[in-house]
Amino acid sequence: MLKPITLLARAMAVLGGLVLSALVVLTFVSVLGRGLNTLGHAGHIGALGDWLISTGVGPVTGDFELLEAGVAFAIFAFLPITQLYGAHATVDIFTSALPRRANRGLMAFWELVLTAAILLITARLYEGMLSKMQYGETTFLLQFPIWWAYAASLAAALAACCVALFCSFARLAELVTGRAFMPHSEGSSH
Repeated sequence: MLKPITLLARAMAVLGGLVLSALVVLTFVSVLGRGLNTLGHAGHIGALGDWLISTGVGPVTGDFELLEAGVAFAIFAFLPITQLYGAHATVDIFTSALPRRANRGLMAFWELVLTAAILLITARLYEGMLSKMQYGETTFLLQFPIWWAYAASLAAALAACCVALFCSFARLAELVTGRAFMPHSEGSSH
């Protein structure tokens, strides 16, 4: 079961990275366009600026709306890989002196808590999407339905739910059996 979960988590991370990269390019083009516009109106633009403006480089309409939707998706897309590899921030200064079994118990407990939080957030995201669909809300500039952004984030959140549930069961199995089931667990050969 670890292999398909790892594949899902990595695929979501790659997808999140692609979206984030596209957002960086979008922001760069938009900021460059705004700067060229400002310089062009002030008469301080050179041949390169004229050429860039003639090729269509300019402020991107709705860049903030796209950025908001894209970053929300990326956050949920990175959550599965973070969950699978236990890359969340931890403070283990006090627990490092505890016996291995006690640490496994703590890890299982917090894995269950985080899974519950991810499930709750996903459920609320679903409810929010339904609300946005029902009222037909759209973005201000681009006029695209807001529920599209919710749906994209929901798809990534559902992947996070699958990974979180796997991680919870794996942590509980590690606690009970003493064997490693997670790719980052002690004694794991993954």
